[in-house]
Amino acid sequence: MTTSFAVSWDYLCPFARNAHEHLLAGLDAGADWDVKFVPFSLGQAHVADEDPPIFDLPGGRQYLYALAAGVTVRDHHPDKFHGFHAAMFSARHDSARDIKEEAIVRAVISEQGFDVDAVMSKFDESVAKIASEHRAAVDQHAMFGVPTFVLEDRAVFVRLMDRPGDDTKKGLEAVEGVLRLLEEMPTLNEFKYTKISR
Repeated sequence: MTTSFAVSWDYLCPFARNAHEHLLAGLDAGADWDVKFVPFSLGQAHVADEDPPIFDLPGGRQYLYALAAGVTVRDHHPDKFHGFHAAMFSARHDSARDIKEEAIVRAVISEQGFDVDAVMSKFDESVAKIASEHRAAVDQHAMFGVPTFVLEDRAVFVRLMDRPGDDTKKGLEAVEGVLRLLEEMPTLNEFKYTKISR
């Protein structure tokens, strides 16, 4: 039976990178998942309640270039989203490229075979979607960061400390483990190792 759930992301977060690599690996392994990828702006998450949202500020664009490109590909090229998603995370966390720079985001878009101007022309439309989905995640699930897994009415912020690499089974098992906790242990509020084995 298909499991439907959502997972938030912002390309700036290394833990979002880890979780989404596990997600993509699990999907490649044939997992019977219906995943909704939800943009969540970490830039906005750090704005004080009394201050204007970054979605409305010219200076906020630097936090939104990469995320908006991801939303554009998600919505207009869904068959290519997984590859683009992995590439943008890799640009930031493997290659240390500054994806707050528009030129860098344009370069990644081009490297993935897209018409750069066509993708960037959807920037305002995609920022509006980010704002809407971000606010809904906060209002409905009290979401505060990425990655947050949402299953039915339950949401949990998760930090997976490793990456699956080429091991698609590892990705599948990691995500299934998170989903099992969500389904079977709704009263578990915190489960955190005091130190991480390396």
